[in-house]
Amino acid sequence: MVSGEFTSAMVLAILPEIGLVALAAILLVVDLLWRGETRRYLGWLTAAGLAVIMLLAILFARPAVEGGLMWGGMLRFDSAGFVFRMLFLAGAALTALYAAVTESVRLRGEFYALLLVSTLGMSLMASAADLIMLFLAIETTSIPLYALAGFVLRDQKSVEAGVKYLLFGAMSSAILLYGFSLLYGFTGTTQLYNLSAAFQAGGIPTILIAAVIGLVLVGFSFKVSAVPFHFWAPDVYQGAPTPVAGFLSTASKAAGFVALMRVVTVAFPEQSALWSIMIAVLATASMLVGNYLALVQKSLKRLLAYSSIAQAGYMLIGVAVDTEFGLVASTYYLMAYLVTNLAAFGIVAWVEHNTGSDDLTAFAGLSRRAPALGLAMIAIMLSLGGVPPFAGFFGKLLVFGSAIDKGMIWLALVGIFNAIIGLYYYLVILKTVYVNEPTDSARLPKANLSWQLALGICVLGILVLGFWFQPFYSFAQNVAASIRIY
Repeated sequence: MVSGEFTSAMVLAILPEIGLVALAAILLVVDLLWRGETRRYLGWLTAAGLAVIMLLAILFARPAVEGGLMWGGMLRFDSAGFVFRMLFLAGAALTALYAAVTESVRLRGEFYALLLVSTLGMSLMASAADLIMLFLAIETTSIPLYALAGFVLRDQKSVEAGVKYLLFGAMSSAILLYGFSLLYGFTGTTQLYNLSAAFQAGGIPTILIAAVIGLVLVGFSFKVSAVPFHFWAPDVYQGAPTPVAGFLSTASKAAGFVALMRVVTVAFPEQSALWSIMIAVLATASMLVGNYLALVQKSLKRLLAYSSIAQAGYMLIGVAVDTEFGLVASTYYLMAYLVTNLAAFGIVAWVEHNTGSDDLTAFAGLSRRAPALGLAMIAIMLSLGGVPPFAGFFGKLLVFGSAIDKGMIWLALVGIFNAIIGLYYYLVILKTVYVNEPTDSARLPKANLSWQLALGICVLGILVLGFWFQPFYSFAQNVAASIRIY
């Protein structure tokens, strides 16, 4: 009886992952059966399936006790894993709806299957409690993304994006794996929550621990596109299909952050003074480089890529301060950023679909050609810029507040200074949308229902996270507390 109950609990713990595998298999079968334009419903099927998985996970896969290890200690069943799994599922569903109107991918079942496999890897990243599982999850996330970035074979930019992402990703994975192998060599364990005690018992020299931390941070910095490991992002975001670029900039980044937060706070608590200053330097460099290079971009996709690098810098502030409040701040920021940036790339996808360009000039006079999109751009850009009452304002307020609370005033001041720079180019985009004369005065055609639904959900999320702060802040508190429970 006990064995049966244990088995049931283990199955329920990975219910979202089982659902993702089953949905991917269903999509591949349906793709073989459907013909021609009927395949345009593949995006709807993917999004609906993900919504069902989210509902089942909320009903049956919520952790009853924090910190329970399952599947041989490979996975940790806690609030951090659960909340981020819901974020990944939501991000994948919204991406599928956007892809349903993207000509190059909307009729391709394998596109949606790869999206689901990558989401599966992210879900495992959020719950991994063992270095082996964490690395396998990272690769399960990354390999489908390499294919998705280069998915449009007849587009040279897409192929180039896929190849660049593959090469740089392989390099970062090798560095991260080397760091993990040293961790195992020094401690004799791959269990994440046993590493700290093993370090203390082994008397490892500080210089060797610093080298391991450096290698681990290099690997994760690539995943979150932090400077100086950001160089892949602008070219990949610009060349990849626009829905893929949005997914890369949000869900993939969130997966890197949850893994980074868990590893540094759990494996290296005694070395927090060391990795805290390392991450603070990465945050500062990311904010400065991302914002300053965004100022001169003419392509909105490249601008959003550099903006994404800067946004990673703001989120890293919360990790650098090494407090529970800091983890709360970074988690809330990730929630706000996911819906905001997916909305931004959604609008870019629709304009690019109708004009064939992602240059800023294609967005000139957008408020007159599509008034609803103009209003959405106000919410998106002001949220990215950190203007109240939108979601991004509370994200920035929390990360800057966490730095001040820790006494890292200089880091908060750097963040505030960069937020002002970022607000400038976001306002330039709004000026283009509302003031500049359009090159083509014809109204944009009415968008596909799936695209309207995805954008509507994202904009609603921006407003809800801004106006209804408390519930989502409580979710972020649960995430931060559960990561630190040993």
